[in-house]
Amino acid sequence: MGVLHKPRLRRLNWLYTDCPVYYLTACVEDRRALLANSQVHEAFIEFAQEALKRKVLVGRYVLMPDHLHVFAAFSPLAPRLSSWMKALKGSLSEVLKNKDVPGPYWQKGFFDHVLRSEESCHRKWLYVRENPVRAGLVEKAEDWPYQGEIFPLSVRRRL
Repeated sequence: MGVLHKPRLRRLNWLYTDCPVYYLTACVEDRRALLANSQVHEAFIEFAQEALKRKVLVGRYVLMPDHLHVFAAFSPLAPRLSSWMKALKGSLSEVLKNKDVPGPYWQKGFFDHVLRSEESCHRKWLYVRENPVRAGLVEKAEDWPYQGEIFPLSVRRRL
């Protein structure tokens, strides 16, 4: 009887290392419904547009009531991912403070995943796009008002 070998995983055609695209998720403390409103959405868009100055391209995003999903590409000159996420949370926290919403606003940390192929990016986006439908907030994903795309991203895109 021969030795059984585990099948090898298929190698990726390439690995994106010089300007990775991340799939990011951050959650509100105690999963309170704080993010799905026009003021937070406008602040998010402004932050995302300003991120370009820091060599970060924000792509597609969805703001759910109690968490957010963001796709973002970081150039080698960009700040550290954790610093950028801290700044994003801080920016949105300012809006909540100005609305007299009591803190704390965010769970510690965040989830990040490097996207290594267009296929992976597309699958993640399909999942994220359908979040408002799965949550019963809208019947069709395109009807959710707190989503969009700041810059079109490709996992091969360079800043």
